[in-house]
Amino acid sequence: MSSTQAFAIEVLGRSAGIVVAEPGGFMFFAADGAFRALDRRVFKHVGQAEQAAVLLANDHGKRSVR
Repeated sequence: MSSTQAFAIEVLGRSAGIVVAEPGGFMFFAADGAFRALDRRVFKHVGQAEQAAVLLANDHGKRSVR
């Protein structure tokens, strides 16, 4: 049995997606349509994926206010 590293990313109480370890980084799999732009992107670190999700959520929030 192989051991896979996977981490859930939550932003503003929403499930943004999960990141799964792969050679060279962590691949993001979106769990919510608002984070689709990050789907299948590879990040060097889990923190980078989380930061990208937060920035995307903040950007969407600004657009919905306009």
